[in-house]
Amino acid sequence: MPFRFADPAVQPITIEVVSDSSWSEVEKTLSAPQRAFARLLDFAPKPGRHCILPPGEGQSARVLFGVAETSDRSYDPMLPGRLAVVLPSGAYRFGADTPDLDLATLSWALTSYRFTRYKKAPNDLAQLCAAEGVDQRRVLRIVEAVSFGRDLINTPACDMGPEALAAAATGLAERYGAKAAVIQGDALAAGFPLIDAVGRAGHQPPRLVDMVWGRADAPKVTLVGKGVTFDTGGLNIKPESGMLIMKKDMGGGATALALAQMVMDAGLDLRLRVILPIVENSISAPSFRPGDVIRSRKGTTVEIGNTDAEGRLILADALALGGEDKPDLLIDFATLTGAARVALGPDLPPFFTEDDELASTLQRHGQIVRDPVWRLPLWSPMIPCSTARSRM
Repeated sequence: MPFRFADPAVQPITIEVVSDSSWSEVEKTLSAPQRAFARLLDFAPKPGRHCILPPGEGQSARVLFGVAETSDRSYDPMLPGRLAVVLPSGAYRFGADTPDLDLATLSWALTSYRFTRYKKAPNDLAQLCAAEGVDQRRVLRIVEAVSFGRDLINTPACDMGPEALAAAATGLAERYGAKAAVIQGDALAAGFPLIDAVGRAGHQPPRLVDMVWGRADAPKVTLVGKGVTFDTGGLNIKPESGMLIMKKDMGGGATALALAQMVMDAGLDLRLRVILPIVENSISAPSFRPGDVIRSRKGTTVEIGNTDAEGRLILADALALGGEDKPDLLIDFATLTGAARVALGPDLPPFFTEDDELASTLQRHGQIVRDPVWRLPLWSPMIPCSTARSRM
């Protein structure tokens, strides 16, 4: 369900975002009954607390919402987004003094996301009017792209197999005038043997999508996204608990497409390339086996130690392709290992790079936009040489 700002003509209720230091001044602007009501409900401007004040004595209804001081380490500019799911039906607007107004608006919009492919969303959700000064186009660009990626990930494999994921990619390319090629069959087996080996047991054949957008002499940025539409683990089959949410194993591909949509919609001056190796790691007679030795696109031989290490195999071929035209920046996205989640938890994405300057830039900008990432070490002896063994 796409997010849309509410019509401001409906006279929205103002949301006052307050902290300990601003509460006394905000309290003075309330009518006497409103102040009494807030005290009766024991409202205090603590992070996450809210209070709906009724109209009275010439004052319209208002919502109070507590946040930490912006100087505190615990301050979360995205916290106001929770109001999207706790406020009753109606139209609301953040007050002009809301700190990080664009982020508060973005957080509301992202929290409003509902996956509606199989059932309708409630029609009584709270709505948000854009406050003056909010960059509505930028907010909608981010929200629409993120929602596109979320929809892809949330769709089960019965409706989001290799054909559907490739169609989503080519549909995006058509929307923005990009060129997209889909490689499959004999051409895939000849040029991308690891992708073919992993996906050949699936009900739908494997494929690789190669999309290009932007002027040819612009800086080259290549995005590679892991597109395993379902991962049984192959012959090294996963346990029931490990297979339960494996529809999300194409999350790297969905993320690459979402980012590509943002880039193209913003009209950035880039030569953008998106490469998606798309497979289902299934089990049937043609399944690749532990002990098999497969020669990759790069020419390196890979001995299969575990068929549940399929992601690094398909990415190896895709990254080899991505590096052939020597892009200025190459990024791959993958749901590759749960160890990163164990190390950093669910809210802090890790990344690896050998480039110290790039790492510093990514972390700095992550802090600026309040979307932090954390660098994990890429120790040089871990980087494979001429022969690599695929492992869990």
